[in-house]
Amino acid sequence: MGYPRQRPRRLRSSPALRRLVSEITLQPRQLVLPLFVADGIDEPRPIPSMPGVVQHTRDSLRAAAADAVRAGVGGLMLFGVPREEDKDADGSAGADPAGILNVALADLAADLGDATVLMADTCLDEFTDHGHCGVLDAAGRVDNDATVEHYVRLAVAQAQAGAHVVSPSGMMDGQVGAIRDGLDAAGHADTAILAYAAKFASAFYGPFRDAVGSSLVGDRHSYQQDPANAREALREVALDIDEGADLVMVKPALGYLDVVAAAAELSTVPVAAYQVSGEYAMISAAAERGWIDRQAAVLESLTSIRRAGADVVLTYWATEAADWLV
Repeated sequence: MGYPRQRPRRLRSSPALRRLVSEITLQPRQLVLPLFVADGIDEPRPIPSMPGVVQHTRDSLRAAAADAVRAGVGGLMLFGVPREEDKDADGSAGADPAGILNVALADLAADLGDATVLMADTCLDEFTDHGHCGVLDAAGRVDNDATVEHYVRLAVAQAQAGAHVVSPSGMMDGQVGAIRDGLDAAGHADTAILAYAAKFASAFYGPFRDAVGSSLVGDRHSYQQDPANAREALREVALDIDEGADLVMVKPALGYLDVVAAAAELSTVPVAAYQVSGEYAMISAAAERGWIDRQAAVLESLTSIRRAGADVVLTYWATEAADWLV
C-alpha cells in the first residue's frame, strides 16, 4: 500500500515551515489594553478576581501606559472608578472635566500624544449610585433617550480631555448617531467611535464589576443582548455602522466567536472583540493551579479571536502578550 500524495503534515515539519504558512498573525499593534484608574487611592489596588490587574493611581496609570506603548500595544482603553461619595443617580462625575476618567485621559494625552490610540469607555455604570448603564425613569427602568443625552455629554468631555476614540458600551438605541452628531457639533469631527455593537448579558463580567466597584443591584438584561441571539447581534452591528460607527465591538469574545466571525463577514468597518474579565480569570486560575500552560493558553485564546475575524482584540494581557510576540 502506497503512502498518500497529499500530506498536510509536510508543512508542519519545522518551526520555519509552520511560521511561513501560518494563516493568522497575532501582532502587538492589534491588541488594546484595558486600564482602570481610581480616585482617592494612594497606591495601586489589586483586583482579587483578576490576578495581576489593578486599579491604578494616576501616577501608576501613566507608568503602565508607557510600558504598553513601549511594548507596541496598539491602544489603551480607559475606565474610571470614582469615589463612592461622587456617584449619583445621573453619573454626573463621568462628564465632569475634573472627574477621574477625564483627568486621567488628559494625563495620558499629554504623556503619549499620538504614540498610541487613547480610548475611553463611554458609559455611566461606573458613575451611577445604582450601577446601571443609564439614568432611570420613575419606574426604575433605564430611560433610553435620556441616557443617550448623557452619553453625548460623556463623549464630548472625553474628546476634550484627549481621547482619540470614544466607546459607547451601554447598548442604548441610537447612541452612536447621537454621539456622532454631538462630537461633530462640538468640533470633534476627528474623534472616532468604537461602538459596543453586540454586548451580551454575560455571566463572564463578574470580575470587571469588582474592578470598577459597581453598585449594581439587579441585572442588565433589558438592554444588553440575550446570549442566545446571534441574528439580533448582527442587526445591532448593522445599525451601528449605519449610524456612523468607525469600529464595532463584540463582547465577550471567546464564547461568541461565531458572532465575531459573522460580524467580520458583515462589517464594512474594523471589528473588535473584548476578551473579558471572566475569560481572563478562568485562564489565570487554571494556570495558577498548574492545569494549563499560561503563556500558551493566552496566545492560543488571542489567536482564536483573531482567527474568527477580529481586527482588534481588547485583552488584559495586551502588554505581556506583546512582549511575548517580539
